[in-house]
Amino acid sequence: MASHRRPKQPSRTRVSVLTATAAAAVALTSQAAQADPKPTKSEVKAKVDKLYEEAEHATEKFNGAKEKQDKLEEQVGELQDKVARGQDELNELRNGLGSMATAQYRTGGIDPSVQLLLSSDPDSYLDKASTLDQLSAKQAEALRKIADKQRSLQQQRQEAAEKLDELAETRKALGDKKKEIQGKLSKAQSLLNSLTAKERAALAAAEAERANRASQRADLGSDASASQRAAAAFSAAKSKIGSPYVWGATGPNSFDCSGLTSWAYSQAGVSIPRTSQSQANIGTRLGQGELSPGDLVFFYGDLHHVGLYAGNGQILHAPKPGATVRYESINNMPFQFGVRV
Repeated sequence: MASHRRPKQPSRTRVSVLTATAAAAVALTSQAAQADPKPTKSEVKAKVDKLYEEAEHATEKFNGAKEKQDKLEEQVGELQDKVARGQDELNELRNGLGSMATAQYRTGGIDPSVQLLLSSDPDSYLDKASTLDQLSAKQAEALRKIADKQRSLQQQRQEAAEKLDELAETRKALGDKKKEIQGKLSKAQSLLNSLTAKERAALAAAEAERANRASQRADLGSDASASQRAAAAFSAAKSKIGSPYVWGATGPNSFDCSGLTSWAYSQAGVSIPRTSQSQANIGTRLGQGELSPGDLVFFYGDLHHVGLYAGNGQILHAPKPGATVRYESINNMPFQFGVRV
């Protein structure tokens, strides 16, 4: 006879535990949602602007490392060429001594003094006066030239090796800064992507309107530049209004902040350093009330931003990623000082 048993019912204790666990999970989800609400459009803009400023700071560090790398590569190339030429000269000197040895061999064997001349370490023999007595004046002079050339080559090789080590460190720093910049720009883009398409369009429209209003309606007054080169640099920069900010760019179609100023002055026939911090150390420093159109203007305590004074309290600059070359009030950023080139 079959046994009919009622299915085992879950205990009330187990049901209570499951219910409590589910309730706790719901509560935690709710708390997380309340603790980390979706940022508003204005909050996203503030965070993105901050990331762009940090990226610009890193860009100037990148520019400095890039400038150093270029100089080191040039120096290493020159040293390597010098070492190669020196080695050729040393080989010629040794070949000359070899010819001398051959001549002596044909006339009755190699004199011990000539064997000395062919040594790879002539310095140790030069210290032996008794040996020098056996040499002709011509042979002694040849030996001294070889010794001097060997010392010179050793120094040049050492200098080249040190420059190569420095170059390797600079290249690593360059790569690190590039990753830092790209990371900040990527994070900024992720924040923008968290907005709705409508919110992103509104931010882009506001940025474009700001740029157009600043560039088309800027009242620059009637101040004259302090020099012809400053006027020429300012004129060149004006021709690039609307060009995009691109980190590391020096023109002619896109710029970062110091890329614009260095490019503008190069159009005036004046070479100035690449980075904003280096540009701050040239020329004559000025207070805000002393500025004339074309003077360089520097912002932030670490001087990571530079532009050109445009007149009437306005500057012309490449502002930040996502923006274009435009006019802006000098009071929109913490002004430090100006420089007249």
